[in-house]
Amino acid sequence: MTPVTEPGNDGQPAHSGGAAHSGGAARSGAAARPGASALGGDLGSAGEPARSGGAPALAGGSTLSGGPAGSSVPGASHAPGYRPRRTLPLRVEAMRQLRRRRTLVIGAILAVLPFVLVAAFAIGGDPGGRNNRITLMDTATASGANFTATVLFVSAGFLLVVPVALFCGDTVASEASWSSLRYLLAAPVPRTRLLLSKLTVALLFSAAAMVLLPLVALGVGTAAYGWGPLQLPTGGALAAGDALPRLALAVAYIFISQLVTAALAFWLSTVTDAPLGAVGGAVGLTIVGNVLDQVTALEQWRDFLPAHWQFAWADALQPQLDGTGMLQGASVSVAYALVLFALAFRGFGKKDIVS
Repeated sequence: MTPVTEPGNDGQPAHSGGAAHSGGAARSGAAARPGASALGGDLGSAGEPARSGGAPALAGGSTLSGGPAGSSVPGASHAPGYRPRRTLPLRVEAMRQLRRRRTLVIGAILAVLPFVLVAAFAIGGDPGGRNNRITLMDTATASGANFTATVLFVSAGFLLVVPVALFCGDTVASEASWSSLRYLLAAPVPRTRLLLSKLTVALLFSAAAMVLLPLVALGVGTAAYGWGPLQLPTGGALAAGDALPRLALAVAYIFISQLVTAALAFWLSTVTDAPLGAVGGAVGLTIVGNVLDQVTALEQWRDFLPAHWQFAWADALQPQLDGTGMLQGASVSVAYALVLFALAFRGFGKKDIVS
């Protein structure tokens, strides 16, 4: 039977006979409300009272045991000054990721690659056509613009996949592996806010990696081979002033085509506690897509593979710009990415966080 309480001199309910029952006491200053158990603990996401010694309930309805972040217990109020949109600012997350060793290593590799290619051409001599066929690699030393296009050609298929998978696959899974994810949510950082902040920063770092490589290549190539028009393998040339916007368009398309890898890595990062599993899974499935694209028996089914359009950016380096292939490739990539991003947000919103 619940004891009758009367207001005391301090305005708080006075207990008759002390605690409501053995093993628990009503919290001082807190009136009885729905969602509070007799032990004074908030109800969890499953509607059960928090057990003695369990995870403490915090502001915003988030618990250390991983209850849905940002969801409030009925009748609960946020702490004074708490603003969900101000939790985990982008600049804070960006600085955290920038100072990590893997970010510095990826940046160093991308910056060094153009120097390695220049050294390779210096040692092996100028590339020449084989079997009377002129390829983009054969025109690499014609000018700085040609060298930049060659660097994009040799790196777009795999090298640029790695930083995208790393930045996006190491977002949530790394926090789980460090056992800091539940404490982030208990701050309390709403789950949607957490994912949006980490995804935005990951995509920004991925875009920075895409831009860093051609910028360094353009500077190194210009210093090594001079500033001049972009010689096209199919014949003709693009003036240097026209080549730069075309190269920028090619870089933008490469980034859009990598959104599938980014979304896949991000989704895997929300379902596993192993960062290498998310990164490796995204890279592995990208490789599988490249292999399937080589199976000519699939015929028109290959049009639905993102890998089928990964080199459509080469259309930007033609005398007459034709963006049909790039539009088709971009639509396929964005469609897959939206589905995978939606799966990530939906699954993480209902996931029980124990890491």
